[in-house]
Amino acid sequence: MPGLYYTLVTLGNPPKNYSVQFDTGSDIMWVTCSPCPDCPTPGRIYDTLEVYNPNNSSTSSNISCSDDMCKHAIKSKNSICQASDTPNNQCGYWQEYADGTTTGGYYVSDIMHFDTVMGNGSEGATVSSASVVFGCSDSQSGALQQDGIMGFGKAAPSVMLQLSSQGVSPKAFSHCLTSSGDGGGILVLGEVVEPGFLFTPLVSSRPGYNVNMKSISVNGQNVPIDSSLFTTSKTQETFVDSGTSLAYLPDGVYDPVIRAIIDAAPSSVNYSVISGNECFIFWKSNVSEFPIVALYFEGGVPLRVGPANYLVPKAVSDLPDNEVIFCIGFQSSKMFKGSEHATILGDLVLRDRIFTYNLEKMRLGWIDYNCSLMNKTTVVVASESLRSHTPSYFGLMIAIGVALINTNIIALLWLDS
Repeated sequence: MPGLYYTLVTLGNPPKNYSVQFDTGSDIMWVTCSPCPDCPTPGRIYDTLEVYNPNNSSTSSNISCSDDMCKHAIKSKNSICQASDTPNNQCGYWQEYADGTTTGGYYVSDIMHFDTVMGNGSEGATVSSASVVFGCSDSQSGALQQDGIMGFGKAAPSVMLQLSSQGVSPKAFSHCLTSSGDGGGILVLGEVVEPGFLFTPLVSSRPGYNVNMKSISVNGQNVPIDSSLFTTSKTQETFVDSGTSLAYLPDGVYDPVIRAIIDAAPSSVNYSVISGNECFIFWKSNVSEFPIVALYFEGGVPLRVGPANYLVPKAVSDLPDNEVIFCIGFQSSKMFKGSEHATILGDLVLRDRIFTYNLEKMRLGWIDYNCSLMNKTTVVVASESLRSHTPSYFGLMIAIGVALINTNIIALLWLDS
């Protein structure tokens, strides 16, 4: 598996760090709270679970059902409240993810701490903070591996939109996910600007980061697919979801694409179905001879997915030393209840390129990039959306972890996997 990407956020007073999965497919940020008798602990990234206790933070406060944030969250179906809506009635939440994982609890407000990049980054960093509303989880189910999840969706509870409404960051974010063995990358609060970006419109009528797919080619040859299967509706859609590891295609799309990849594979490899997966067995790990899969979106822009980004190595103990097995990472979306007819673009095809999401211009953009080059010595380019704000936070931006790509300033989180 390509893994999942997570970062550390600092909350409360005194401040504590929590590992949270980065997820563009949901809106709520939540962390495990005390007490949480139903919270599973096996399989965590860390040996111990970091638990948030609102009673131990001097800056924590509860959110009532009459709070504006709760009302917005209710409208976007990200909140629940009891019938008796009184000022003291605590605003609750319930979230179920596509894999069946669930979390529930109540909303709290507390301080999120940042490293702040001053000017063009040459003046060093200071500590800043902003008040955010997030979920305090006292009930969980499923194979959770972090202290929580940070949703970067389009609805009101999203931390990105909360910070934007406070004038702390623009209404945009970007990420660059590395595909190296130990993962990593950055998550930027703002739109990264690089020459050569390709853009396609976001579908404003859908709740997620939906785009209009038009066609798919394998090795430059258009795959024969009924174009109606790409039409965006309530039952079928194409969306980007960083909380999903692989990429998923509906049956009418999946079958012809997989067949085209198999037909275009090098003649020197052996095709085999292993544990229900379409796999190839060959004598060396160089996958460059496999075909390129290109996904075409509105505006004619392609997202070219090379073999390194759709073939997943499979570990088999009894293989000869110089023989490897790679399986196709495109899977059928019929395993997701409610999304059987959706195309889901997960981390597998998002890696090794900068993706930028701009909710002011309602567009999604990308460019191939070696994300491992983004480190504490590079400089991030600020977006045009920053220039539309007041000069105070063009000259003073928040950041979680400090990373710099060109000459200006931007906010970001360090990612790991």
